[in-house]
Amino acid sequence: MTAYADALRNHNVAVDVTIAPGLAHNILLEPIAMERVKDIAGAMLCFAVFMAASLVLLAMSVRAALIVF
Repeated sequence: MTAYADALRNHNVAVDVTIAPGLAHNILLEPIAMERVKDIAGAMLCFAVFMAASLVLLAMSVRAALIVF
């Protein structure tokens, strides 16, 4: 792994490193880079759905509490 990734891990940051040897500096449109972007976007979408569901449940709880009192 890289020293940068190790330093981040030492500060409790979740790090996932992909090594793609033989690629030039401009890798944005390379298939491996696009796959990693898809992975990140998928994780962000899952988190957003989880947060939205949590907010809905919280709102329902607050509404139920207001109705009871």
